[in-house]
Amino acid sequence: MSLYRPVFSLLRKYAAQNVSHLRLSERRSIKRWVAPTLKELYRRRVKVGPEPEKPRSAFLEWNYDSELFAFGKRLGEEIDRDLLKRALIQKEFANLQEIKAEEKGLPVPEKIHNFALIGEGDKIISAYVRAELRKTYPEDIVNAVSDYLTSEDMLSHIACHIGLKDIILTTEFPVEKRTLCNTFKAIVAALKQSQSLERAENFVKDFVMSQLNGKDVYEIWDPKEPFEYLMKLLQEKGVTEVEPRLCNQSAANTILACFQVGLYSDKKLLGLGWGENIQIAKETAAIDAIQRIYSNYTPK
Repeated sequence: MSLYRPVFSLLRKYAAQNVSHLRLSERRSIKRWVAPTLKELYRRRVKVGPEPEKPRSAFLEWNYDSELFAFGKRLGEEIDRDLLKRALIQKEFANLQEIKAEEKGLPVPEKIHNFALIGEGDKIISAYVRAELRKTYPEDIVNAVSDYLTSEDMLSHIACHIGLKDIILTTEFPVEKRTLCNTFKAIVAALKQSQSLERAENFVKDFVMSQLNGKDVYEIWDPKEPFEYLMKLLQEKGVTEVEPRLCNQSAANTILACFQVGLYSDKKLLGLGWGENIQIAKETAAIDAIQRIYSNYTPK
């Protein structure tokens, strides 16, 4: 509501600049009622509060067919118009349209919705993401990163930013994350049926896999017990003994305490870690060792 205050301050400044050079007789053309009226309008606007958010379809210039055409062109994809419409219709919206038609005594329209497309799109996204991740990372990391990329929050974020929020046909407003996520999956399936599986996978690569840009997978995948996980990895490689050593420490008895721990095996450094106590430093050293092992990982 404070956004309106600069507007009235600008009006007052504009009025002062435009009347400062006028003679006294000309300044009287600005009536006394102007300032009290502006104040009263501002008071009423504050009392009413901000306008509620409206769906984009509530505006006069809205044209749904034009929006559907622009959506495909904006993404650079050719999607069959009927499939695209079907992918955007939620099951609840189709049920509501059927009920309204029955109440008015009109012919019941064919129930068309995106329920089947959602399941197909989910399989395409999950299969492609996992296949791509397996080329670089072991299964534990694949599971964690795949769950991150295919989560409801991530897919709804992508759907919102490619313009799906305004063209989804649903009974809810604002559109929920679950609906945005499901609609994105339906769009992937519609693209596959319109063109090919390869084209749909490229779409997933462009919009889903690209979300890893600038991110470290080890920020997404974080083992709960790093040292135990490291020991498990080393045992698979035939290494059974790991020796933690305290390498450095500073300000040990203060709130700024810092310890450095190194993990060694057969006089070789496996990893280094820092922390406010020795246990945390040991865990971070284990994470560093895991990263070094996986940096040389080659898929089977």
